[in-house]
Order: sequence, then C-alpha cells, then structure tokens
Amino acid sequence: MSYRILIVDDSPIIRSVTKKIIGMCGLDVAGLYEAANGLEALKILGEEWIDVVFADINMPEMNGIELVEKMVADDMLKSVPVVIVSTERSEVRIAALKEMGVKAYIKKPFRPEEFQAAVEEVLGVVNSGEPQ
Repeated sequence: MSYRILIVDDSPIIRSVTKKIIGMCGLDVAGLYEAANGLEALKILGEEWIDVVFADINMPEMNGIELVEKMVADDMLKSVPVVIVSTERSEVRIAALKEMGVKAYIKKPFRPEEFQAAVEEVLGVVNSGEPQ
C-alpha cells in the first residue's frame, strides 16, 4: 500500500530530515506534503487525501495542539492519524495529546529506528530489518 504523508514543522531542516528518514523506513510513499504550520496543514488536508500527519507542537500561526483540535472537530479529518514530533518532554502534555487522539509521540532528536517503529505502529506496516 502506498501512503500519503504530511509533515508539519516550521523548520525546513526538520522537514527535510523527516523526509529523509521516511525514505529510510522503506515505506511506499505515494505523496509527501509539507506545511510550515497548522494553517498550511489544514489547507493541504482540505485538498489532498492524507494517510498520516507528522506534526510539531511549537509553530507560528497555528501550533500542533490547535491543529489536532481542528482535526478532531472535523468529521472528515478526525480519523487521520497524527504523530507528534517535538522537543516537548512534559508527560502531562504528552498524555493530554494522546487523550485527544494523537496516535504516537516522537521526541526530538530522534533516531531513524524510533521513527520507523512509530510509523509501523500507526500505519500497521511491518518492514523487515533495520531502516534502509
């Protein structure tokens, strides 16, 4: 199965690294989309079919928490899995996000293996071996 992935982070470097790691995970990617904040992400989500969203928390204009809130409130978007990728270490914040429906939480900086494990868990994909 091919996946359409949206990466939401205000840092172009983090978006680039995330794209590279997604490639290393060996996923069959049909489309890779990027947004610098939650507002841009919502625009893409309104125009494209997305299988999973990887989003930072701290971004200008609309942060990751606000993005998740908007997605949960939208009947068309509430089933799209969200993985938070953030430097945030607060266990309370992480627990609150998971209660909101966030499927996984990856702490920056992350190793490719951590990212691959989250991808496999969220998408139900099993790749044999280490990241390529």
